[in-house]
Amino acid sequence: MKTLNDFDFNNKKALIRVDFNVPLNDSFEVTDATRIVSAKPTIIKILEDGGSCVLMSHLGRPKGVQEEFSLKHIIPKIEDILGVEVTFVSNCIGEEAEAKAKALQAGEILLLENLRFHDQEKQGDKDFAEQLSRLGDIYVNDAFGTAHRAHASTTIVAQFFPEAKCFGYLLAKEIESIKKVLEDGEKPVLAVLGGAKVSSKITVIENILDKVDHLIIGGGMTFTFIKAQGGSIGDSICEDDKMELALDIMKQAEAKGVKIHLPVDVIAADAFSNDANTQVVDVEHIPEGWQGLDAGPKSLENFDVVVNECKTILWNGPLGVFEMESFAKGTIALGDSIASSTKNGAFSLVGGGDSVAAVKQFGFENKVSYVSTGGGAMLESLEGKTLPGIAAILD
Repeated sequence: MKTLNDFDFNNKKALIRVDFNVPLNDSFEVTDATRIVSAKPTIIKILEDGGSCVLMSHLGRPKGVQEEFSLKHIIPKIEDILGVEVTFVSNCIGEEAEAKAKALQAGEILLLENLRFHDQEKQGDKDFAEQLSRLGDIYVNDAFGTAHRAHASTTIVAQFFPEAKCFGYLLAKEIESIKKVLEDGEKPVLAVLGGAKVSSKITVIENILDKVDHLIIGGGMTFTFIKAQGGSIGDSICEDDKMELALDIMKQAEAKGVKIHLPVDVIAADAFSNDANTQVVDVEHIPEGWQGLDAGPKSLENFDVVVNECKTILWNGPLGVFEMESFAKGTIALGDSIASSTKNGAFSLVGGGDSVAAVKQFGFENKVSYVSTGGGAMLESLEGKTLPGIAAILD
């Protein structure tokens, strides 16, 4: 696996695919700069080597050229984080982009305009990729968030750098973290899968059953498993057409010696609202007109024991509707358990949109071993798929 450390960037231009798809407010100010901060070590290493950086990214889902999706809006934030002035070019290909890239001196940074202003980016167009390739000497992919897309800038462009392509520090760390869980994890290995639907996690569950010792299932998924086993779940969310599958997963787990842990009690509410009436009930006896919206106290005690006896932990998905304060306790308690296990030497990886949001919201970012920067890419990795953006560098 080639990383930045395999190259000397002195007097070289690095064409770097970063993931600067960051949220902006109505004044076009960056509201969460995590992705820019995450790319900093890669960029600084190249500049300190005596190289220069040409940064390319997408922002949002523009339909053609749309002013509100211009990357120029995030320049102040990039300069603030990197401590380096950034030159901007209003297209990512063409004469002006090539001229500005050519004029770039050691220690300088050029930011290209939004790649997705061109349909050819998402189409994985080879000619478009070739035009991008003219802007650098070495191709660096540091965008895990888009590594599962076979786009021109994430995958196709690598063909034009057969001997001069590598992973940036961020992408290399993502690959290592997932490998640490799925292949090299110190036992016992635990996966915590939450979220609303079994259907969105089936392939993940099936892929990791050979790799884990314990599986905690939480969130809305719980009720498909409970109903499949004959429990009464009231008005809780349930995928009736996935109940057979839930039973099959439990059978597979038993055959492989994997212990599945489901909630034994829940916080039930009489409406999907933060102000609803609530009660703690047995997970198999939720009354009609009530729905389970968070894991209950006994469940959290049980989960805490499992988490703290495991040495490798993957957390993907919340235990309840954490966006509502009344139903956030389960997710917070799980975060506390994982933080405690990590402090005692366990390796913990958090990935997937909702769990990452929860970790940030409740201040666990620095209490776990690694927080992944890619939602869809993380899920596909856990499903055992080789991501096109990663394969293109390894090829």
